[in-house]
Order: sequence, then structure tokens, then C-alpha cells
Amino acid sequence: MHSWMMARRGLNQRDLRAMHSMLSAVFFSYAFFLCCFARDTITYPSGSIGNDGQETLVSAGQRFELGFFTPGEITDFRSYLGIWYYKSNRRIYVWVANRNRPLLDAGASFAITEDGNLQISHRNGTSYWSTGLGPTSNPAYREAKLLDSGNLVFGDSNNTLLTTILWESFAHPTDTFLSGMKMSENLKLISWENTADPKEGKFSFQLDEGGTRFVIFNDYTVHWVNGESSDFFSSERMPGGMTNFLFNTTGSVPHPRSSYKTLSSSDYNNTRIRLDVEGELQYWNFEVYTDWSLRWLAPRDKCSVSNACGNFGSCNLYNMLACRCLPGFKPASLENWRNGDFSGGCRSSAVCGKNDTFLRLKMMRVGKQDYKFEVESETKCREECLNNCPCHAYSFVKGEVNKQWDRQPSINMCLIWKDFLMDLQEEYSYGGPDLFVRAAIADTELKAKSCEPCGINMIPYPLSTGSDCGDPMYSIFHCNTSTGKLSFNTQNGTYNVTTIDQDTFAIQDKDVDHCNSSTGGQLPEFNLSFPFKINACYPVVGNFGSNISSQGLVEIVIGWEPPPEPFCTSSADCEDWPNSTCKNVTGNGKMRCHCNSNFRWDGTALSCVQALYGQSGGFSRKNKPVSLIVGVTIASVIVLSSIFLYTCILMRKKAKRRESQQNTERNAALMYGTEKRAWRFWREDKALDLMDETLHESCNTNEFLRCLNAALLCVQDDPADRPTMSNVVVMLSSEAANLPVPKEPAFFIRRGSSGTASTSSKQERGLSSTAFSSSKQETSIDTEVASDEGG
Repeated sequence: MHSWMMARRGLNQRDLRAMHSMLSAVFFSYAFFLCCFARDTITYPSGSIGNDGQETLVSAGQRFELGFFTPGEITDFRSYLGIWYYKSNRRIYVWVANRNRPLLDAGASFAITEDGNLQISHRNGTSYWSTGLGPTSNPAYREAKLLDSGNLVFGDSNNTLLTTILWESFAHPTDTFLSGMKMSENLKLISWENTADPKEGKFSFQLDEGGTRFVIFNDYTVHWVNGESSDFFSSERMPGGMTNFLFNTTGSVPHPRSSYKTLSSSDYNNTRIRLDVEGELQYWNFEVYTDWSLRWLAPRDKCSVSNACGNFGSCNLYNMLACRCLPGFKPASLENWRNGDFSGGCRSSAVCGKNDTFLRLKMMRVGKQDYKFEVESETKCREECLNNCPCHAYSFVKGEVNKQWDRQPSINMCLIWKDFLMDLQEEYSYGGPDLFVRAAIADTELKAKSCEPCGINMIPYPLSTGSDCGDPMYSIFHCNTSTGKLSFNTQNGTYNVTTIDQDTFAIQDKDVDHCNSSTGGQLPEFNLSFPFKINACYPVVGNFGSNISSQGLVEIVIGWEPPPEPFCTSSADCEDWPNSTCKNVTGNGKMRCHCNSNFRWDGTALSCVQALYGQSGGFSRKNKPVSLIVGVTIASVIVLSSIFLYTCILMRKKAKRRESQQNTERNAALMYGTEKRAWRFWREDKALDLMDETLHESCNTNEFLRCLNAALLCVQDDPADRPTMSNVVVMLSSEAANLPVPKEPAFFIRRGSSGTASTSSKQERGLSSTAFSSSKQETSIDTEVASDEGG
């Protein structure tokens, strides 16, 4: 009958074998799908995930994956539970559960516990993370599910078809904002500690207390604020589409092939916002063919950081040292400033008086003004600021400027800053009206021949930007009055001056290969003519943002030789140089402010200083031997008196050994204390206190300090640091000679035993030959030294 049935159906043995093979393949495929396809749900009591890395949850649409991971850059075993994009080229983590408490070994699991919480717990019973919900009597109704949005939701069905969401990861983000989240005053992004540690870092992104502005905090300090601007000075604002994304609304986002593209809420699935470990807020968009693209970020650079250089400090992206104080202002803390901490800003001695002046700064970005009003002219605006305390700066904006903001009717506006000047930036790319900053005349007062400030740059004498200021020998600078930029012109080209002070200025150059330690900072090809000279050069690193490259840039520090007496046409030109008279003493027809009798010109101090010897104009060469004799005498007295003193001590020892032992220590203490007192005065810049009062009026201080410097060098601890007598002659006879800086002298006496005569003889010879030498066997000085040094 079986054969009959097969015949009736037209089936043969071959057909049966084919049908059997097909059914087997279908069954195997179904079994593989059930057993090997990743799940997206955790239930109670089964379904836990261990931290051995063997199993993960994958969302239904295979967009996100949840599991334990170890950051790739660390070498020790630290594992975290996190969510990342599924099968991305490199793992992009969007959420971490136990970010502040990593697992240090295997043996932990992620599961629903008996009290109904979702928890990471170790087999020893320690909990590393939990949803923190109240206990339930029916944990079997609870389940956790990873959605395609990247949201891990934990709910309770309570034996009904409707599941109640009890907890979700979107309400507890780490450093990433995803589509489906909604920014509120309670939501905060917190950066990772570093790229290898998801622990909470120091930067956070959130809404301010009023819920109107987005703010990035660096600990408790404002790091960046979205939309901080005034009517005429604007900062980088968030794109409109990014704001819509944060508030979970539809709108426009940047598109790589056009300026903007209107997207629906579902299209935001390819968008994310991340707070970087450096406090950078990044706006990413995914494209199928280009992977993830960074579309916007803030702050964009060092100068975009909120008040990057502190109050009255100006930021410049193109300088090696990004911050500097406005003209007439000084760092509030010089030590912090030198260490790269500019948060304290700058201060001025301005007392808000009638004698204050205003510095005109161009192309400056500045924080929002305190108030503004309509005004007839710039004069009225200036008077308003000058007559009201406090008013630190003003800006006059002509009416026609308002047209670019489509403001009608066109009116003149006066902007006033009465508190502090914040968020200052030089060479601001968006431009803006001139900013007039109030400063004390005493802080900005220059010599009669000094040039007007060029933007934020004060031009010290003798440097010159024109024929009517400075000294013609130093006239290779150019000031762009429209931008306030200062340039240095050489035979190699024109270079932007980044910083300038009373002694040096700095320029930048590209592709200079000789600025390194092997050349001592010298640039052979960078030729400079007298009086300019290269002091040093440094690679430019560390102060640029992501949109500015510093590769190949070096900063060259340039100094100059001291100038001769200033040029003059009348005695009025010499009023800023006291004790000088306008005359021609060389017969070349050029008039200069020559120093009067008993004064000489000091090019470093830019003044006529009192001379001890010689005629007007300075020291006469025929009188140099006199100063030499004085200097050598002082040095010789110090050395010879020491030798004489110890000779006396040794002679006394031959007569009364026991008494000489006491005298030796007493006299050593006396000389040691005198030398220490001299060194202390030198170190504390009180060396002139060593000068006899009767010499104060007649003795030249520079000569006295030079002689004292040479004397201290003669009693240095290391013989290699002591000059020869020929070197001493050069030191004291040449004003151009650069004297080394002395180290602290070392003077001591070796104590010998009161033994035999032969031992005493050896001691005496050792004492006379090592009175000024270094030794590890130093004798401690008793309380007489301490009391003398304290005096």
C-alpha cells in the first residue's frame, strides 16, 4: 500500500531523498538562528552576561551592542560594562555603567537580581553598579532590553501586556548624547578622565540654571558658553540643527555636500554629540561612504575658551605664548603667568581719574558690553566713559555699521564696559569696531621719541616705525594702522611681530631647520644687520586649535644693541633725557642729546647716569686706569686680607697651640660671617649697602657693582670658576665685558688634632693651601657665625 501511495503521488525514491535533504537544511538553519543569533534582552532568573567577554546583547536592528570591555590602551585588567556601535571599524563607546568603579578580575556578571534591580555584581557578593530601584516581590516580571537607539531600558510588565519603564540609560548618560535623549537642566554629559579611562573627568556639559544657555564647565569654572556675544562682537554659536537635536526637535544639520540639510527626527539616528577629554564639545554625523565626520566643535581653539587669558588679558592664536596683557597692564600673578596659568588675568594702576588715557585697539574680540546707548559722536562716548567710574573701555559704532545686521533706523551707538574686559582676542577674524581701553598715563607714558602704540603693541624706544619717532638706525618696523599688526622688515622678508617688550621682540618663521639644541638656537641663514641680533629660537607648539596648524613654525627672539644718544633739533627734544643738552660734538652736522659734565650716556638704561670720573659724555679713556686700580684694589684687599689673617693665626699657633685653636675658630667665624653678609646683600640686590656712605655721591654705582662682582668671583669654591688676574683686568677695564654671575662662596677651616709637631706641620701646610678650596670635610661654624650672619 505504501508503494501504491507513492505511485499515486508520482513520487519515486530519488524524490524522497531530495525532499529529506531539503528539510534537513531548513531545520539546521532554523536551529542555528535560534542558538547563535545574539539576543537583546535580559530576563530573570536566567540571561545574565559574564565579564569573560563571551556574550553580549545586540539590538534588534544590529545598531548597538552591550557587553563588558577593556579600553584598548591599558595594559592591566580593568573591565567595564558599556554600549558601543555594533561592528564599527573602531569601537565608539556611547555609555558606560560602572565608569567610576572598574572590575579588576573575572567572575562578575550583569543580571537582574532577586530584589528586582539590574546590577553588576561579583561572585563574592560585591556590587559594582545597580539601577538602585526599590525592591519588588516579582522580579520575574522585569526585563532589560537594548534598543536600536542605543538606549538600555529596564521595565516591569507586571503580568500585563503593557510594560512600565522603570529606568533607562538615556536618563543617565556618560559623555555622549544620542538621538532620543532630551536636554534638560537635570541632564549632564561628563567627559572621560582620559582616552583610556572612562572615569568621570573634569569637564561637564549642561544647561545653565536658567535653562537658556549651554555651558561647558572645567570643574567649577566656566570653560565655554554657547552664544556669548554682543551686537558687534560675536562668538561661535551652535548650529541650529545641533540645538534642535539637543532639544529633541526636527530641524537642520550640516551636510557634507551642502551647507545645511533639513532632516526629520529619525535622521538624527546618524548623529551624536560627545564631550571630549579636553573639554571639546564635538558634533558628529555618519555618512555611509565617509564614516563618521566631525561637523562642528567648540571651543575651537585656545582663544575660544571662556576668558582664556583672564581679565584684561589678550589671546592671540598665532603667538607661541597665547596670552599677554594689554598695554599699561601687568600680570596679576607673574609667577602663575610664567607657569602658563593665565586665569588670574592682568591688572592696571589706573585710578579712574581725569588723567587717564585710552588705547586704541583694532580687530579685537571682546565679551559682551555692560550697557549701550545712542550717542551723537565718538567724543560724547569718550567723555561718558572718562567721566564715569568705573568705565574700563568704550567703543563707538557708526550708524551705517548697523546695516549689516539689518537694523533700522541707522543710529550711532556707544558701547560701555564698566566691570572687566573679558574674552579679549587679537587679530579676530570677524573684525569689529575699534576698542578704546582705559589706562593710566603713567603706565603708558613713553619717551618723546617713542612711537605710538601699534594695536596692542607698545613700541619701546629706540625701535621705530617711522621717521618722526624712535631712532633711524632701528627703523625697520611697520605698523598696519587698519589691523594693528606690527611687522619686522629684513632682507629675508617681512615677519609678523608676535610679542615685544623693553629688551626683545619675537617673530615667527616657517620651515627653519636650524632651530634646535644642537645649534644653540642660532640660525645661520637668518641674517640680521647691526644693531639687531638673534637671541634664541623655539619651535611653536601647544597654543593652536584644531583649525590652525603650527607644524614647521618657529618663534625667533631678537634683541638689539643699546642706542647712542637720541637725535634732537632743539633743547625741547632732550626734556625726556635729564642732564643732557642738544648739541653737535662730532662735527657731522647731526645733533644729539649729549650728557652734561659728570654724566655719561647709558644706552641700556636710556638715560644720562652720573659719572665718577671724566668729562661730559662719559668716562675718558685716560681715566680708565683709575677705575681699574680701584677695582683691583678692592678685589686684592679681600683676598690678601684673608691670607694675612690666616698667616697671623698660624704664627700664633706656633707659640700657643691651645690658644690658637680658639682664636682660629673665632676669627674664621668672623670672616665667614662677613663674607656671608656680603653674599647675602648681593643675592638680595642690596649690594649698594656695602658702599661707604661718604662715597654715595661721588662713586659710580655701576663701577662699584662691577668691582664687587669681580671680587666675589675671586673667592669662588670651584677654582675653575675663579678668574685669572688678566681676566680681572678685562672685567674692570671694559664696560662691554659680560661678567659671569657669581655663585655662593665657600670658605672654611679644617680642624687638626693637637698631636705631634709633625702632625701640626702638615696641618699648617694644608691650612694655608686650602683656605679657599672645597672639601667634604667642612668644619661647622659655631653660634658666633649664626649671630653674625643674622646681623
